[in-house]
Amino acid sequence: MTATLAPPVRIGKAAVGALGMLAVATGALESVVTPTLPLLQRELDMSPAEGALLSIMLLITGALVTPVAGKLGDRYGGKRVLIRLMAVVCAGGLVSALASNLPVLLLGQVLQGAMVGALPLSFILVRAHLPAGESTVAIGVVSGLFVGGGMAGTLSAGPVAEGLSRHWMFALPTIAVIGATMLVNRLMPHDPPGRSDDAGVDWPGLVLLSGTLVTLMLVLTMVPDLGSQPLVLGALIVVLAAFVTGWIAVERRAASPMVDLSMLARPAVWKSCALTFVMCVGTSVAVYLVPQLFAVPSREYGFGAGATEIGFFLLPGAVAASLAGPISGIGARRFGSRAVVSAGIVIMAVALIALAVVHTEVWHLVIGKALIALANGLCVTAMVTSTATSVDQGDTGIATSLVLVTRVLGYAVGVQVSGAILTAGTPSGSDVPAESAFVTGFVLAGAVTALSLLVVRTMSKGVKE
Repeated sequence: MTATLAPPVRIGKAAVGALGMLAVATGALESVVTPTLPLLQRELDMSPAEGALLSIMLLITGALVTPVAGKLGDRYGGKRVLIRLMAVVCAGGLVSALASNLPVLLLGQVLQGAMVGALPLSFILVRAHLPAGESTVAIGVVSGLFVGGGMAGTLSAGPVAEGLSRHWMFALPTIAVIGATMLVNRLMPHDPPGRSDDAGVDWPGLVLLSGTLVTLMLVLTMVPDLGSQPLVLGALIVVLAAFVTGWIAVERRAASPMVDLSMLARPAVWKSCALTFVMCVGTSVAVYLVPQLFAVPSREYGFGAGATEIGFFLLPGAVAASLAGPISGIGARRFGSRAVVSAGIVIMAVALIALAVVHTEVWHLVIGKALIALANGLCVTAMVTSTATSVDQGDTGIATSLVLVTRVLGYAVGVQVSGAILTAGTPSGSDVPAESAFVTGFVLAGAVTALSLLVVRTMSKGVKE
């Protein structure tokens, strides 16, 4: 008992720096698929719908792993869980690097998704080994370096894939993750385990939610092939219904559910979830369609951009997304969260419709994508803040986890629907979708986003200072 109650060892700059290096490396590994997706589709002979599935597997795994990783980190110690989690990530990076076909690459992305749980575990370590003021600064530094790593990955993935190969695009950041993990293991002292939670982890809920999300993605992937495989699609829909029914039943009875569905009965929570879903659908449509449009051959209606050029074209959007959080916080304090969300929805809807109408120059897509990224950051940050402050302090984690799951579902549905639209809009014998498919995707996303203003009107204004 004496050892357990002893104060944790204070860490120095070297240990925080190791966590920062790990954040940079994981951020880079996470971001390499988006700018190179057209290249991967060509080399692995993927349809747009299959490419969409590849682009979201990491995100789905991350959403499932993050709450479990945080709970296990609190129980067994952040360092112990972090090192094991990063071993899974490194294995996933190596599988992705060695992949010669889509199923193997999908497996690699599933394993890599464990990296999303690294940030909350890093925060557990920082808070355990530093006083409050210094830990706040360290958390900000680590979070910023993760964003910076994502930007570095976006810029470097294309040149590496085109100059070396797509295999090295995954291998190089994986090597960096391995090195940073070894540094963290060496420099970071063990943090004492926290108080045990008798309820434990909701493993049945986790498994059923995983099955629900993966089956939903497979259904959306197969929609363009409805005419040729109706029985398979019908069977998947039945399986999806079974997963959803089972998950709802388990969550209602679980002592410590992964997602507390009763929380959705609260107006502030379900409105936040609905708006988060819609905003992430709109954002994901642009995240998927814009790189695809850049890659369309110039002899058609696109720009014939390679992976390197696409990475540079997407960089302003990454910068805008990184600035959106602070801007949203300032705006919510001054004008209220409802005003910030309303502004974000208007910006996104206008940008999506504008992309549908005008997309003949590179700068049209660059500016449109940046505005959409900014709008998404404004809204999601405001919604998370609004949700966290609308419930009791003890319910904060439960409410925000609902928003997290809804965010992932919105991204997944938006990307898969976009991929299905492009697949359905590709003429027989061609590998280039019709331009009208892109227009349809942008218009649908813009219309759904604009309709969400009806929900915003019923929100409370939020706290202003």
